[in-house]
Amino acid sequence: MYKAQRFLVLDGADDVLRTYPIGLGFAPEGHKQFEGDGRTPEGSYVIDRRNPDSLFHLSIGISYPNAADIAYAQAQGKSPGGDIFIHGGPRKGIDPMNVRDWTAGCIAVTDRQIEEIYAMVRDGTPIDIYA
Repeated sequence: MYKAQRFLVLDGADDVLRTYPIGLGFAPEGHKQFEGDGRTPEGSYVIDRRNPDSLFHLSIGISYPNAADIAYAQAQGKSPGGDIFIHGGPRKGIDPMNVRDWTAGCIAVTDRQIEEIYAMVRDGTPIDIYA
């Protein structure tokens, strides 16, 4: 995923499978460091869970925070936060692609796109998030 360009790329074994435009946290610049900072993490993580009953239209969990994220936040006397997901729009409310960077640190796509991603991506899949 490329934060500055606002797109998510799903790579297959031999080629790019799909590319999706994305929305990010309400403070999109920089790596997520603390709970409530509104940033989307940067770095290497894995898809570690999925939630078909999410408050959003499907959601796929990202393994943030990792050990380094936790250590940094604790050294500052803060919580690193968590519950970072790729998800569709809220059950009620805004279209995630009509309002840019509205999440609390998650990665937003349209409802139709999260349905495709949810079907293609398995738990344990690596995800690299670049600035």
